[in-house]
Amino acid sequence: MPKTSARLLSLLSLLQMRRDWPGAVLAERLDISPRTVRRDVDRLRELGYPIVASKGPDGGYRLAAGTELPPLLFDDEQAVALAVALGTAAVSGAGIEEAAARALETVRQVMPARLRHRIDAVHFATVDRPAAPRADATVLMALNAAARAREVLRFDYAPASAARTDDLEMAPPRRVEPHRVVTRDGRWYLLAWDLDRDDWRIFRADRIVPRVPTGPRFTPREVPGGDVAAFVTGRFKGSDGAGDWPCRGEVILELPASTVLEFSREAVVDELGPHRCRVVLGSWSWPGLAAEIAGFDADFEIVGPAELTAAFADLARRFADAAAESRAPTRALSRSSSRPPTRISRRARRT
Repeated sequence: MPKTSARLLSLLSLLQMRRDWPGAVLAERLDISPRTVRRDVDRLRELGYPIVASKGPDGGYRLAAGTELPPLLFDDEQAVALAVALGTAAVSGAGIEEAAARALETVRQVMPARLRHRIDAVHFATVDRPAAPRADATVLMALNAAARAREVLRFDYAPASAARTDDLEMAPPRRVEPHRVVTRDGRWYLLAWDLDRDDWRIFRADRIVPRVPTGPRFTPREVPGGDVAAFVTGRFKGSDGAGDWPCRGEVILELPASTVLEFSREAVVDELGPHRCRVVLGSWSWPGLAAEIAGFDADFEIVGPAELTAAFADLARRFADAAAESRAPTRALSRSSSRPPTRISRRARRT
């Protein structure tokens, strides 16, 4: 590669690393004169790179945003990270799967062989929910734009039972102060302050149809606890946003601690012996917690609290009632099947 071309690529790489570069620092890093820096900057401008220059003793250069995306330079780690990110976009639920696949193929074609081998060694297997609707990328951008601009957002919100928002009779539009767009388990959500309900709400992005224009600007509110991730996680667990389960109980299971940990990611487990452990679990309800503990299919002892004991008693009654009801048809079927074969054959002849 000619020396000038190599120098231009080095200059472009430096400009992409940080926002502002003093001219003297660039000249020192590239081991050239400030005059050569100016000439090289002019060459990059001719190639379409929008480089802004500031004058004065502390003047320098900055790579600005332009009307078109010029060619970019990435080091090895950046190129691998970009390819992996594009490969995982298929499970993001953001509706950009086709575009991400095309971008990944473009990046892969221009990669050196040493990097292409690293990318090809990573195989992605998408385990998706076929019925899970995807969020529209344009909707996600509109939600993010309103949140950044701090503008009241109006939108139609489809009922949960509907598969498509354009075939629905919409309820009155919702008015919210958008706070953040978040993703969880392959779905996208909008965390916002609902102006009509005077409370925080979490809306599924695939059910949102934004209305234009947006409303007036607002002063952003602080999420309870100050942590968006903890607040959203807590809401999905059924709590008031503290991030913990509203129901938490303790039992002693007749199972090895390693077995319990293998099938419960959030359990707090203390080993009491080779086949015995103390387990603290949480759930959205006491019956739900009791059912989860029963799912381990092992003998156990309830430590507490009393609500968990009551939930087990309630479930035991329900299970016993269900088993009693299911035995009645079974007994009737048994009596029917025990009738003499000749009687069945006579009935068959009559029909």
